[in-house]
Amino acid sequence: MPTALKFDTAAAISKGARDYQEDALIADFAAGADVSIAVLADGMGGHAAGDVASKVVVTEVFRELTFKSDAIASGQADAAEVLAQAAHLANTVLAHLIEDNPAQRGMGATLLALLIKGNALHWISVGDSPLFLFRNNKLTQLNEDHSLATHIDFLVSTGALSAKEGAEHPERNVLTSVLSGEKIAQIDCPDAGFELRGGDVILAASDGLQYLSDDEIAKTLRSLPLARSSEVSERLMDGLRALEDPDLDNVTVLAIQVRAAVRASVESSLASVQADQNPKLPRWSLSRVMGKTDCRAAAQAGPR
Repeated sequence: MPTALKFDTAAAISKGARDYQEDALIADFAAGADVSIAVLADGMGGHAAGDVASKVVVTEVFRELTFKSDAIASGQADAAEVLAQAAHLANTVLAHLIEDNPAQRGMGATLLALLIKGNALHWISVGDSPLFLFRNNKLTQLNEDHSLATHIDFLVSTGALSAKEGAEHPERNVLTSVLSGEKIAQIDCPDAGFELRGGDVILAASDGLQYLSDDEIAKTLRSLPLARSSEVSERLMDGLRALEDPDLDNVTVLAIQVRAAVRASVESSLASVQADQNPKLPRWSLSRVMGKTDCRAAAQAGPR
């Protein structure tokens, strides 16, 4: 049986150096829920249009995932199929909105949506909003990057471009796929869920986080082994502010710390066995001993 997991989550959002906010985020990680959901979108198309597009995308995708969550939890619906349906639904809504408001043609948004059922992480992504896994002190991007950065990095790896030319390439952030009411060019939505483990840290973010290098993000996470997600997200924001970059984009970061849940039933069984083996020790005293043991374990594991 897979280890039961629980999640400590926190988000931070900033306009960066911009005058407007085009990122949007909705997350639901209710304690005891069978399915947890997070939806992030990074809008494009200018102040009014980008803001509208990101809000439309997160609203429509979150509504669809919430509506189908019971079916996903019971196994009556497939998580990957529901994620794909939600993305296409949001894209259709954008198409109708643009048709009714021609002045907003050209607006769109990236999409990064997560579903966690049991210990399985499912996602769909369109665009360049990164999904990171931090495990065993190593940072890995789980999802595909639908921008020209991937192609430019390939040219760097072949020697066609220098590392400096690749990092400063003017088309590096050009998107190759986005929700815009048109046909979606690329979708990353694996059929199988990714198995989470206790101790994992998941970061779902807009691409503004990547003003920090992967090494800088990993260094920050390594420095916070016992921190709550609220501190993780704030420290990442501190790192971005310290750059004092006049071009810093909007930034949204959702930090999800994965914890192995302690099963009350296991504790109860252990207490019963110990009481039987120690008949002279009152059960209420044993409960107090168990409580002290739990407190020491919690202190070693860090704040939840």
